[in-house]
Amino acid sequence: MTENLPRIVFMGTPAFAVASLDALHKAGFPVVGVVTSPDKPAGRGRKLSVSPVKEYALGHNLKIFQPEKLRDADFINDLRHLNADIFVVVAFRMLPEEVWRIPPLGTFNLHASLLPQYRGAAPINHAVMNGETKTGVTTFLIDKEIDTGNILLARETAIGPEEDAGSLHDRLMVMGATLVIETAAGLFERRLKPLPQAMPRGQELKQAPKIFPPDLIINWRDPAFRIHDKIRGLSPYPGAVTTLHSEDRLMRIKIFASRVMDNVTTIPGTIILNDKSRFIISCSVGALEVTSVQPEGRKRMTGAEFLRGFDPAGWELV
Repeated sequence: MTENLPRIVFMGTPAFAVASLDALHKAGFPVVGVVTSPDKPAGRGRKLSVSPVKEYALGHNLKIFQPEKLRDADFINDLRHLNADIFVVVAFRMLPEEVWRIPPLGTFNLHASLLPQYRGAAPINHAVMNGETKTGVTTFLIDKEIDTGNILLARETAIGPEEDAGSLHDRLMVMGATLVIETAAGLFERRLKPLPQAMPRGQELKQAPKIFPPDLIINWRDPAFRIHDKIRGLSPYPGAVTTLHSEDRLMRIKIFASRVMDNVTTIPGTIILNDKSRFIISCSVGALEVTSVQPEGRKRMTGAEFLRGFDPAGWELV
């Protein structure tokens, strides 16, 4: 019954957040407001595009707020009049203190890592890029600093040796939705004891900043296993990038999947030509077989399909 559940204001924007909003709605939590990003022009026609969270809210008749500025006085006044018990934040902007202090039971955030590790905008990508074997989801109370508040609940999961950021994203999205339900109920029933974030002794703190174009570029002088992890961590979006060049041409390609090969010794970045059905590139240690690639301006294809339309003789990787 809804009288035994907290009134929720939900804040989020991308598809990752929709799973948590859907879980709250289906579990019967009174979602009295949904805050998401303003509509933005997209595509060639510059038609206004709505966020996945707004699309869900429209389909379920939920009250929507799209403030340009989170400190807007009218917006803050509207939030107060919703009389929410808890604000739930999943993949949204940093909130000003005058917003996150409104609900009496607090504002909590779902983060896609085991905090304090991988604070920042891209925790899933960075965990895979760094070759981690485990990660998880964490809920924590928002405070004045980004991703530093007291932890409420956490759940751990393994990262498969060949898993990419896309499949991990989808698993953590589902795990996170379950954790959001447990956290909201636990806060309302006052069963949860928030605990300060603490690093286990001997561990190095790793950050997860936003990914920019220079971060996508593959350095073939790195070991094959490290490049493989980078490719996994950037797949399917935004994609690891390398450039082929000949005397008068450049070809930029994205690599989405690869396979590590051992015992290959040649100059890093060399395309190995002893098997035309396999797109193999040497690294400082070992080599990589490229199994999924997208040349600029063309569709995604297998490495073998790429080689059928490309003669690597005279081309080098930069």
